[in-house]
Order: sequence, then C-alpha cells, then structure tokens
Amino acid sequence: WLICACTPVWRDAPADQRAELDANGFLTRDGRVTPDGFVVNTSFTVNTPHPVIAEARTLVPNQTMPTIGDRLSEAGVSWAWYSGGWRDALAGRPDPLFQFHHQPFAFFANYADGMAAKAQHLRDEEDFFRDLAAGRLPAVSFIKPVGADNEHPSYTNPLRGQAHADKIVRAIMNSPVWSDVLIIAAYDENGGRWDHVAPPVVDRWGPGTRVPAIIISPFAKRGFIDHTRYDTTSILRLIERRWRLQPLSTRDASAADLSNALTIGR
Repeated sequence: WLICACTPVWRDAPADQRAELDANGFLTRDGRVTPDGFVVNTSFTVNTPHPVIAEARTLVPNQTMPTIGDRLSEAGVSWAWYSGGWRDALAGRPDPLFQFHHQPFAFFANYADGMAAKAQHLRDEEDFFRDLAAGRLPAVSFIKPVGADNEHPSYTNPLRGQAHADKIVRAIMNSPVWSDVLIIAAYDENGGRWDHVAPPVVDRWGPGTRVPAIIISPFAKRGFIDHTRYDTTSILRLIERRWRLQPLSTRDASAADLSNALTIGR
C-alpha cells in the first residue's frame, strides 16, 4: 500500500495457496491468497530476489497496477527505493534477516528481472549514504532497513533499530540538502496487540490499528502532535500533491496529505 495504494492480485493462485471459508464466511484454512484472489499473507515475488527454497508455483506473478514510482518517472522526478541487504540478496547471498517480502517494487512488472528500471531505482541502502554524500540524492527516497535494523520484535530489538534510524536522520541533517528535506519515519505495525481506539472502516483493506509516524524536517511544526486521521496512503498523497501526480486509487485520492503537520501550505 505504501507504493500503489492497492493489494496484490493472483486470480489463478494454486488451490493450496488460497484461504478457505465455510458457508458462514468463517475461516477454515488460512492461506497466502484470499478466496477471491488477493495476496494478503507473506509471499514472494517471481522475480529475484526470493528464497532459494521457494517453489516456483508459489511465487506471486508480476503485478501491473501503477505505482508511485511509475508516476514519479512519468513526471521526470527522480526516486529510489534503498533496501538494506539488497545487493547481497541479488547476488544470492542474502543476509539471514533480509526480508524478501518487504521489497514491494520487485513484485511489479515494470521492475522485473531484466528491466532497466529495476537497476536504476531499486538500490542497496549503502547506496543511500553514498548518494547523500555525493550530492546526488533523488527527489524521493524510500529506505527499508534490513531485518536486524527494523525494530521488529523477536528477531531484533528497538534500540538497534532506533540507533539505525538516528544514523540516517543525522546523516541527512548534517548534509547540504537538510534545508529542503522532509523525513517521514513510518511503521507497518503498532508494536502491540491492542488499541483502545477502534480503527475506522473505509473498505475491506482497512485502515487497521494505529501506527506511529514521525515527521522530521525544517518544515515540521515543532513539538506538535497531529490528531488528523492519516493512513499509509497519506504519504502517497503528499508526494502526489507535491509533484502534481495523479492518484493511484480512491484510497490515496481521498487521504489527508500530512500538510497539517507542516509549516508550509499545499
């Protein structure tokens, strides 16, 4: 949803990959794919990288919906997705905590194996620091740390992830681009099992429970807690409004764009 405001589809997924419901609509068997063909649980792309043990018939076929990367490229706006451990994973020696299913652009036909856009836009996190130091950071950058640095419970810890985020933020703040930067630190989970505020119901895809988001920028309102209702697609909406891009779906088209947390107008 962070890149396309959509759920991947696999209409002809093998039967053993699909969830099953009983006559009353209750789940009788979980699966990677819903009965009507949407990929909702951990899955891997047909493109590289994916786990060597993954059976070919279980790999999700290339998606063809538009992404925010497509919109940016069409508008001539530079962008990149920087992923921790990406280079080693492509070379067939993935970090033990490299998350193949956290590489969303790799699931799309425009960034499939052999496509020039894959090499141009899907980069290693180390390239982010090199590009920043060399003054060639793209206009829009996504950074996805390797598993050990993502604060996830059980296989890493919050302190290591926070130290890594601090490293990224300080590198940007100490660079010449800081005066023009907006950093959004976003999460895909809330770190717990319960929230006393029930999520709103927009469609079958959510939104879900509340998750943290932190804005770090010369343009951020200082000491400000924003109570505007946002969701992941609000990040897309902000990018779309900044560069006058067409929305990707009805969800990002109707999302609030984070501008209430900023000192600059739309």
